[in-house]
Amino acid sequence: MEIVSEVPAKKTKRLTSVVWNHFERVRKADAQYAICIHCKKKLSGSSNSGTTHLRNHLLRCLKRSNYDVSQILSAKRKRKETSQSPIGQSNLGLTSINYEDGKIKDEILIPMPLKIEMEQKKEDINQTINLGSVKFDQERSRLDLARMIMLHGYPLAMVDHVGFKIFVKNLQPMFEVNNNGAVEIDCMAIYEKEKQKVYDAIHYLHGRISLSLDMWGSPESSEYISLTANFIDEDWRLQKKMLNFISLDPSHTDDVLSEVIIKSLTDWTIDRKLFSMTFDDCSAYEIMVFKIKDWLSQNRPLLKGGELFDVRCVTHLLKSIVQEVMESCRDLIHKIRECIRHVKSTQALLAKFNEISEQVGISSGRRLILDCPMQWNSTYMMIVSAVEYRAAFCLLQEHDHSYSKTLTETEWEWACSIAGYLKVLLEFTNVVVGNKYPTTNIFFPEICDLHIQLNEWCKTPDDFLSSVALKMKLKFDTYWSKCSLVLAIATILDPRFKMKLVEYYFKQIYGSAASDRIKEVSAGLRELFNEYSMSPSSFDQDSNLLGGSLSSSSGGSRDKLKGFDKFLFETSQSQNISSDLDKYLEELVFPRNCDFSILNWWKVHTPRYPILSMMARDVLGIPVSTLAPEVAFSNSGRVLDQYHSSISPDTREALLCGQDWLRIEPEATNLTLSYSSPMPLAVETS
Repeated sequence: MEIVSEVPAKKTKRLTSVVWNHFERVRKADAQYAICIHCKKKLSGSSNSGTTHLRNHLLRCLKRSNYDVSQILSAKRKRKETSQSPIGQSNLGLTSINYEDGKIKDEILIPMPLKIEMEQKKEDINQTINLGSVKFDQERSRLDLARMIMLHGYPLAMVDHVGFKIFVKNLQPMFEVNNNGAVEIDCMAIYEKEKQKVYDAIHYLHGRISLSLDMWGSPESSEYISLTANFIDEDWRLQKKMLNFISLDPSHTDDVLSEVIIKSLTDWTIDRKLFSMTFDDCSAYEIMVFKIKDWLSQNRPLLKGGELFDVRCVTHLLKSIVQEVMESCRDLIHKIRECIRHVKSTQALLAKFNEISEQVGISSGRRLILDCPMQWNSTYMMIVSAVEYRAAFCLLQEHDHSYSKTLTETEWEWACSIAGYLKVLLEFTNVVVGNKYPTTNIFFPEICDLHIQLNEWCKTPDDFLSSVALKMKLKFDTYWSKCSLVLAIATILDPRFKMKLVEYYFKQIYGSAASDRIKEVSAGLRELFNEYSMSPSSFDQDSNLLGGSLSSSSGGSRDKLKGFDKFLFETSQSQNISSDLDKYLEELVFPRNCDFSILNWWKVHTPRYPILSMMARDVLGIPVSTLAPEVAFSNSGRVLDQYHSSISPDTREALLCGQDWLRIEPEATNLTLSYSSPMPLAVETS
């Protein structure tokens, strides 16, 4: 590719090679340089040097990856046609829009047509442009935009925002941004495609599924219900997939809720795979649970008579106990809040208070803080900080006669005890929110420790504190009666503990009656194991999948030995029904260490415990908590934002479920990524 024939320097000839679209020619003294407009690298720009070295640089220039060949050719032709116009000097004909340009006309947002004409001049045809096979894909870019909106929860109307249009047109003028209606259609198409993937993953799952139900509110007081499938996949990885996000009628009843859930089970065809359901409230939904269990039992008996089916959210339990404490101690907490507010009312008073603190020997680095009443963990921190400055508050009245909210000695003792109560609840909540996808086994030690603490708190001689503890214990007992067995079975399936941890805690909780309780747990464990031993469901699923693969590979012929496989399975297992569980319990416990992964352990030991591993996979996948970490310390529930509560129910469900399915988890979570590699964007290089 030549620029021009060399001519005397008397008259500067216009640069004709397209590579000069990417270089600025400058003169320094007697030398001429070509500076890359992308990376600012300086190369020789004299006429004698030619343009081959410039073209080679463009092939290596990393900052030049987003230019389209069609843009280069179009820009060259446009510059030739308007060589006398200032517009002809612009690089690549990019649409330049500036926020400071005043009013922006509609037509400036229209992409500049950049087409390669079929009839090119001989000069253009003879030129060899090798800048890589770079191609702009409108279809892929459009779907990328829809995925981005779903993934991050952006409003559909963002595509109509002027700022977004300016950004896109300056970034890639060839991209045609659709209106929000077209983007909504794209989002619905992505939702249907991803929904099929989730359906297939659940349908071909060999194990069972546990559902979690979560109630949502909105600024308009509307109510919604979300259903999430929780299961452990074939690679022993814990998975959570939102199945439905349903709008509820304001006058809904338990009958309506049960019908909604049954419809979802039917739509997803998971009624025969369901192991348990986790509800957010410990005392509600009794009628709904009864109706669902009754409907499920008509098609297939529930495991252990449905005794393990009804699970309640442990985070909701902790929040309800905290609310009981806050309500019982409302006057005490109010006085503490007013004391701190008084001290922090002026800088002079705060300085005086700090001086008193130093005089009484308080050297705590903790500062006095006021709580946010809607976040109970901040109330706990406020009480703790006040208790640490107890001596200073007692002396403050002598130096400040306007201070009238002082606490009595008895009230200070109450505050110390209440802080201790809240500390235990806070630590338990941190265990829940600190594990994004916790397996069921980790909760038994925490719930037993809370049980022991409540028993001790109820024995306190102080009438006020004992009454508070009794109210807490009443809520706890409701949860314990529903969930203690499934939590105990889950911890027995932890090879670090087995039956030993149940024996250890039950002796502290039940005393002389512990042996009977331990026998109940052991009997429940064996009953569940026997049901797995005698149930052919898992084998049937394996056989169906195996038969399907054999048929497809043999031209659709029937697998004649399918019956033999079932016979072999039944006769082999009948000889070894009790030994699988007994062998596991008789072996020594696995040493405790911080690197232990119970799912990896069972994955490795599945061949050794084939039946017990099936049971472990279903039990360990039960969700013990339904609440998100961001509302664990809040006095309110989950609230849908203004935007999502204002759109249609179908679009709302598609966007929220799609967001859950497209979400890419960090590698540290060891979960299945939504994409095995980064999503291809608008520019594809082959």
